[in-house]
Amino acid sequence: MEEGILGILWLMIFSVGILVMVVYIRKYTNMERMAIIEKGGDPVQWKKDNNTSVPLRFALLLIGGGLGLFVGYFLDMHFHMEEVGYFSMLFIFSGLGLGISYIIEEKKQQK
Repeated sequence: MEEGILGILWLMIFSVGILVMVVYIRKYTNMERMAIIEKGGDPVQWKKDNNTSVPLRFALLLIGGGLGLFVGYFLDMHFHMEEVGYFSMLFIFSGLGLGISYIIEEKKQQK
């Protein structure tokens, strides 16, 4: 097939996949809320109690990613590691940021 046709076909399949994913997420969220209502709970209150540390998780992930890019730049300038330094440090420091957020969340839940 030609590249133009493959590009358009890939875009169409990707768009349909995203649409199906959104529909199923909404469907299962609605089913979850209905189950909470049937058990006598309040879905709005349950949602608020369950999702308290998302900003902390994203903040530490971005801080770790920024530190990883900075250390990768340092490795590239001094040891000429090029892409390897950037990607490895980005993944290592982002993982450390997520690990720290997990530790903070566990300490918060123990209190």
